[in-house]
Amino acid sequence: MSELNATAAALLGLLHDGPATGGQLVAGADERFGAFFSVTRSQVYRELPALSKEGLVRLGKQGPRSSQQYVLTAAGKKAFKTWLASEAGPDHLRSPLILRLVHAGSLTAKQRSGLLEAARTSYQGRLEEAKVATKAADGPYAKAVAEFAQAQAKAALKLLDAIPQA
Repeated sequence: MSELNATAAALLGLLHDGPATGGQLVAGADERFGAFFSVTRSQVYRELPALSKEGLVRLGKQGPRSSQQYVLTAAGKKAFKTWLASEAGPDHLRSPLILRLVHAGSLTAKQRSGLLEAARTSYQGRLEEAKVATKAADGPYAKAVAEFAQAQAKAALKLLDAIPQA
């Protein structure tokens, strides 16, 4: 693997905390950075064999229901550190909400209203979670990321408030 993609790097970063199964990695990704970088179950299970083939992770203990732990190798630690210190490149926003809003003219008024209300409820919840995360943040980096999640949720709510209800 000559250059890590962001999803592979996210998994290697999570594995710094210790061995984990694919399901644990999905949950850990959602908890740690799901507010701004989504990692799907299919992405995790596609990346893990590739990381193993490259020697960046190795198989660990076999768990219940045939779950398989993965363990970060020294090569994986080195690859992650190299990725971490490299140029970040441009950010790419992938928002299912914004994609739906772009095409909301194809919905009925009732469907648009339902979309907006569901999104508002979701982003209000994200804002509350981000406020709690900000208070609980351990260190300046975690606090800055939690504050970013707050700002992102506030921006989405402002977008929703700017859309006419009719």
